[in-house]
Amino acid sequence: MELFRNPQIDFMGKKWFFLALSLVLSVSGVASMIFWHGIPLGVDFRGGTLVYVKFTHPPQPDNIRAELERAGITNARIQPYDKASENEVLVALDIRETSEQALDQGKNEIIRALETHAEAGKIDLNNTGYSSLQRYLLEKDPLRAGTGAEQQYGQVARAITDFRDQQRGGVLHSLGEITGVAPPAVLQAMQADFYTSDFAVRNVEIVGPQVGQQLRGQALRATLYSLLGMLIYLWFRFELIYGVAAVVACFHDTIITVGFFSLLNIEISLTVIAAILTLVGYSMNDTIVVFDRIRENVKLLRRENLTSIVNKSINQTLSRTVLTSGLTFLTVLSLFVFGGAVLHGFSLALVIGIIIGTYSSIFIAAPMLVAYQDWRAGRSGRGATLPAVRQDKAKVKA
Repeated sequence: MELFRNPQIDFMGKKWFFLALSLVLSVSGVASMIFWHGIPLGVDFRGGTLVYVKFTHPPQPDNIRAELERAGITNARIQPYDKASENEVLVALDIRETSEQALDQGKNEIIRALETHAEAGKIDLNNTGYSSLQRYLLEKDPLRAGTGAEQQYGQVARAITDFRDQQRGGVLHSLGEITGVAPPAVLQAMQADFYTSDFAVRNVEIVGPQVGQQLRGQALRATLYSLLGMLIYLWFRFELIYGVAAVVACFHDTIITVGFFSLLNIEISLTVIAAILTLVGYSMNDTIVVFDRIRENVKLLRRENLTSIVNKSINQTLSRTVLTSGLTFLTVLSLFVFGGAVLHGFSLALVIGIIIGTYSSIFIAAPMLVAYQDWRAGRSGRGATLPAVRQDKAKVKA
């Protein structure tokens, strides 16, 4: 399928404009990484405690941050989690100890900070676990259970917490909601000693600093090894200059993508690293398609100058580039728009990467070939020609 019939776009004539654009984007991102936000590593890499908090109303991150700071919790990162209708946020704290006490500490600090409307002397049912509720019922013994009280109150406590967590999404608006779930005598006793806050801590996770450091090193090595592997492949398949140009284009894509995350101050998690590795492969694939057409045209159009050959090669692959990149872009854009907060970083990296990766194949990698051959021709005093591939060399010697 051809979208463009015999296009004649002078891509190489516009190379300086796009090289300047790349320079601006790259320098802005690097400047942000050095002087402004740095590289905003997620808890996966820097270590820390993740606390998932669900509210009875749409949460306001600025208000939550202000309440945390009033309670002495600074440098907390707050972001929406899951669908907006779920009223859930993810709070990242700098508690890095990997112990049961650290889990309780993160949970308790959030509860203490957000319980601004706590009722004196009463227990918050939304942040009470099964064991605590069972102990309360055993002490109060509203059913006068006698023998088997522990089992009976265990069943009541389990019924209440399961109803809260499974039927009400983990947070109750009022004690009246458990009418019919708890026996009337239990409900009456609880109304005297319990209340429901407007939030509940749903889960707590910890990533230790040593694990975060290991993941950071592994992510960096995975990216560098992938670039090195592609360089070696292109060196073997084409020539070294092809590999260098393609790897520089991929490195350019990575720097700009990470720079965007720094400028927007969006955390880089393991899923974002996965997206960056995906876009490196995608960009390389697109670059190889253009390079393969250039290689064919070098043999077919020996009398034309190199700039003309590169222009024709890009124009000949333009329909394929627009179709594959366009459809891929629409897919990842849908993921970004409808995927929710959990996939936000991953899909954003892909959206940026698809645009930059397609652009770099045309305006970064291809001009590097022309620039290299112009430099080579200037030194030898001959016209610019691309080196033949290894297979062609073998045929000439034969």
